[in-house]
Formats: sequence, structure tokens, C-alpha cells
Amino acid sequence: MSYTALYRKFRPDEFEDVKGQDAIVKTLKNQIKAERIGHAYLFCGTRGTGKTTVAKIFAKAVNCEHPVDGSPCGECAMCKAIASGASMNVIEIDAASNNGVDNIREIREEVAYRPTEGRYKVYIIDEVHMLSIGAFNALLKTLEEPPEYVIFILATTEAHKIPITILSRCQRYDFKRISIETISARLRELIEKEQWDVEEKAVRYIAKMADGSMRDSLSLLDQCVAFYIGERLTYDHVLEVLGAVDTEVFSRLLRELISMDVHRVIETVEELVMQGRELSQMASDFTWYLRNLLLVKSSDNMEDVLDVSSENLAQLKEEAQMIDNDTLIRYIRIFSDLTNQLKYATQKRVLLEVTMIKLCRPAMDTNQDALLDRIRAIEKQLEEGLPEVSAREKIVYVNGDQPQKEKKPKPELPKALNEDVKAVAKDFRSIANNASPLLRTYLKKARLSAGEGNRLLIVFPDEVSASFVAAAEHKAEIESLIEEKIGKKVETEIRQLEEGRRFEDNFVDLENLGDLIHMEITVED
Repeated sequence: MSYTALYRKFRPDEFEDVKGQDAIVKTLKNQIKAERIGHAYLFCGTRGTGKTTVAKIFAKAVNCEHPVDGSPCGECAMCKAIASGASMNVIEIDAASNNGVDNIREIREEVAYRPTEGRYKVYIIDEVHMLSIGAFNALLKTLEEPPEYVIFILATTEAHKIPITILSRCQRYDFKRISIETISARLRELIEKEQWDVEEKAVRYIAKMADGSMRDSLSLLDQCVAFYIGERLTYDHVLEVLGAVDTEVFSRLLRELISMDVHRVIETVEELVMQGRELSQMASDFTWYLRNLLLVKSSDNMEDVLDVSSENLAQLKEEAQMIDNDTLIRYIRIFSDLTNQLKYATQKRVLLEVTMIKLCRPAMDTNQDALLDRIRAIEKQLEEGLPEVSAREKIVYVNGDQPQKEKKPKPELPKALNEDVKAVAKDFRSIANNASPLLRTYLKKARLSAGEGNRLLIVFPDEVSASFVAAAEHKAEIESLIEEKIGKKVETEIRQLEEGRRFEDNFVDLENLGDLIHMEITVED
């Protein structure tokens, strides 16, 4: 016998098994008991919340020969026939593939015939918002005044796409997202029936990942258990199967961003990539982590709202003191936008790394939102004082006990002439190869020329590259490498290519320096 997925195997057969939709279930049961059954229902809600399941149970209940408290007995001939799909009284229609006027015309012709057995013919139209305008219009009259033995149940995830003329003819029921506690309880119940060994923390995480969908939670559980057949399913196993990231990594990443440590941030991203983590999911989960941090920072009584352990809550409270509200809200907005961008990006890692670097180097971000971070970076530098002296500096002792640092005077280098600048441009590959790894990568995109006033003009095709290289420390590194190479001082100017223009032949292309020997370097006006 073929394997049956969990969400199909454990689909509820009676109203009592439906979880998280108590108000809707109670209303429908009362209608059946009081025989106040409507002729048209509209079930709205996100995926996996029980719309089609409740519709099928309702179809069985109205045709059941011996209903129990408004719920189908499951034992009579009608209940068994409907459950097996053999009954002609329950017609399921997929509006995504049957969305034309002709399909609705067939329904109008069929409703004229009474059911051969049972009391009602129930039409369940799934994804009804996919019907065409003509099909909706064709359905209007039948939906408004169907025969007394016909019930329409329309199910949709996008109620806003349904015409108001249809909405006004139906009883509308909105299926809400199912809570993490309800999903966890249902998963534990099914795990006991299947006699699996699953860690409690793993169950909670699967319930959280389901995002309010019971069907999604069962599919995720099915996937994780299949990977570790015969073994205990732990929290770490679930993270590995789903490509998710532990909150400990998020805490470390946040602290690295706050301290603006580019090296450690990129190392953390490298670690996640090598572990095979899904970067889109990582950005989404990190946004949720920041959201929890904002809630903790906004109020002292958030224990009931946050679904985190006491250890994680204590960690969040500690981190809440390390970051201000404006910066936190900016981070949430940036990572929320990044989540959408990563879904369709071909170079996910590059996009993530550029975002991280811009957060650690606010000077690179020209957006007005980054102003507070830039001020914070300057304040941090002022608090830390002057940087430590290099090995070339000597220490002079005053009164034998007070050490003072005195820098060795740097010899004044002569300024480079225009010919020297041209020579530097021609031999820039050897100079760029000695730069730091990340700077060297960006310099490969550059074109060079001798600018006005004996300056070396370095032009980049995009804003990100130009902003990165134009940072004070990177520009100083380039000039220092040139001084060590030629023994003269060369001023550099970093530019971004003007919009609508392209690189011209008078620029030196670092990717094709082999042809440089016969190329004449021009001076820009």
C-alpha cells in the first residue's frame, strides 16, 4: 500500500477534530441542529486553516442519517459514501481549472435534478476567486435562489477578489490563523499515535514555522521525520532539514552589527552559507528576531506575547539595552525589504553581504535613515579615543613614570607629476593585488585615468562600488600602496560613472591590462 501524507491521513472527519476554528464550528453545528441551514456559504482564510475540511464535514452532516450534536455520525451509508468520494451528492469543483462560463452553465443545468439519495446536493467550489467575471455573473441567479435541496460552499484565500454581488448572497466565515499552542498540541497528539520520538522544542519550532497553517505543520513534520527515520527528532535536526538558523546565531549576528565589526559579520554569513542555510529564510527569521527584540524594548510585560524560552527572553532583554529604537526599526525595515529581494535574486549571498556591510559602515549608505548610525559610529570613535600607535612609534617617558607616545615623523614625499600618474595607471594591477581582499575585489571593476591636477581618477560603474572604495580608510590604503610603489605622493579621486554614460576607451580597464602597453592614457578635462 502506498504511503499517505500526514495531512491526508489525519484530515478531520467530524467537527470535534477541527482545531482553532471553534466559533465557526459552533455556528455551523447550531445551524444543523436547529435546521436553519443556509443556501450559500463563503469560507475565507489563509492556506491550511481548514476551509475545505470544514466544507466536507458540513456536507456530510447535512446528509447524515443520524447526526450526533450537529456532527456527522460517520457510520451511516451516506457518511461512508461521501467519505469515500462515491456520493453524487457532494460535488467538488476546482475553480482554477474550471473558471469559464460553460462550467458554471453545467452547474446550473445539474441543480435542476434532485439528489437520488440524501437530503442535499452540496457544491464545494474551491479557489472561487479564480472564476472569470462572466462565470461570476452566470452564477449570480443560481446562487441567489437555488432549489431548496442545493447548498453552495465557496472557499477562497483571496476574498477581496470576489465581486460584492457574490459576497452579499453568502454567509461569510473568516478562518483565522491557528495559534502555535493549538498546532503544537495537535502535532503531539499525532506523534503519540504514530509512536515517534520527537523533542518538545522541535515540535514548537515546526508549529512556529507553519505560520498558522495546520496543513503546513503536518507537511513539515512529515519531511523532518522522513529524514530521521528510526531516530529521535531533535531541534537541531529540524533546523538542519529546513535550512533554518538557530536564535543563538541571530544573537551573535546582532551583536556584531551593533559593534560594526565587518570582519566577524562576513565570517558569520560564510558560516551560514557553508552550513547550507537558506538565506531567504534566514533574513525572514532574523526580521522576526528583531521584531521580538522591539516588543521586549517597548514593554516589560511581553512574556505572554513572545513565544520564546526564559533563557532567550533574558538574552533579548540584555540586547534591548544595547540598541536604540530608531536603529532597531531601521534594521527591521531593511531586513524585511531584503527578504523580498532575496526571493528573486540570483546572487543571494552578494546581496546579503552588501546589506550587512552597509549596516556596519553607515558612511557608505547615502540614505537619510542611516544618519543616526553614522552619528553613532562617530561617537564610538570619540569614546575609544585615538587609535593605538604603530610599531614605528617610540615611547618617551616624562619624569620616569608617565609614558607618552610620540610618533616618528614621516618623511615628506614629493608630489607625483602627470607622467608618474600615467605610470601608476599602467601598473595598477600590481598595486591593486596588494590591497585587502574585499577592496581588491571592488578595484577589479574600476577604470583609471590621469585627472586634473596630477590626480589619479578611479571610476566605478555603480554606486555600491564607488561608495565602498571612497570610504576614508580604503582611499588611504590605495594612496599608501601607491606611495610604497613609486616613492611619491599621488592624490586619488573616486567617482561613479554618470547615468546614461558608459566606460570609454580613454579609461584603463583592469580586466584587460594586457593590451595596456600600446594604449595612450589621456588627461580628462
